[in-house]
Amino acid sequence: MTGPWTEREGGLERSFRFADFSTAFGFMTRVALEAERMSHHPTWTNTWNRVDVRLSTHDAGNVVTDKDRALAAVMDRIAAAMGAR
Repeated sequence: MTGPWTEREGGLERSFRFADFSTAFGFMTRVALEAERMSHHPTWTNTWNRVDVRLSTHDAGNVVTDKDRALAAVMDRIAAAMGAR
């Protein structure tokens, strides 16, 4: 995993790196299922083995809330299980 979460301009940001595109995409799929269950969705991009994420709560005025911190913890757990570096 590339560094810890950083709080910047009303959002939490982090980059995750994986072994390859397939693993990165698998991470996004697993997170998507959890995000849907939580009814809280990330802003993210994927380029080959890297997933860049930004979390903020739009309903609260684009600030960091407990929803963001909870989803960040889920993402960290999934990334660790998938061997993120």
